[in-house]
Amino acid sequence: MLWGLKQRVRFMAIFEYGAKELNWLAKRDKRMAQAIERFGIISRPMMPDLFAALVRNIVDQQISTKAAVTVNGRLRTLAGAITPAAMEQLTAQQIQSCGMSMRKALYIKGAATAVMSGELDLAAIGGYTDGEVIAALSRLPGIGIWTAEMLMMSSMGRPDILSWGDLAIRRGMMNLYRHRELPRERFERYRRRYSPYGSTASLYLWAYSAPEYSLQPIVKSGK
Repeated sequence: MLWGLKQRVRFMAIFEYGAKELNWLAKRDKRMAQAIERFGIISRPMMPDLFAALVRNIVDQQISTKAAVTVNGRLRTLAGAITPAAMEQLTAQQIQSCGMSMRKALYIKGAATAVMSGELDLAAIGGYTDGEVIAALSRLPGIGIWTAEMLMMSSMGRPDILSWGDLAIRRGMMNLYRHRELPRERFERYRRRYSPYGSTASLYLWAYSAPEYSLQPIVKSGK
């Protein structure tokens, strides 16, 4: 199915995708075409503030969506605003009291200090390649590839992010393609197939990660 959208989809003027990306993926992969037809346009809110997005991604690591919403809300209420200056003024214990581990609280403090000291220049990161963004962020304790990739997609709007470290992405891929196992080599084959629009593919894999799609037969459109 070809998508003839007259307008591209924009999320807070940061991330955008439309007919070009959808048609590319649909032509390259029949299963992905079925996912696109099933879900249509998927809206994923974006967070253009790089530091706030970084903090959110630290909080969100390895916890449920419901828990993440609660913890992020408490932190925002405590600090007033998620800025480097506000986070630097809080103690690690105050940050932890929002419902996260001390380790995550220290990661947030470390990121705030790095930005305030100039060690991490978030204004310059927009001009970095994907690899350079990962390298810059990974120098901070607790910031790994997954966090950097989520930041590149959810805040910077990078078009080709497909994260091996994201369990929901892998689960969605297994559900969509009916795989009981997903070795890294197979994942990378799909990544190459989706490129240069891995971020758009990620939206549909996240949607397919829901329990109701686990080991269910693919419904063909008949087209």
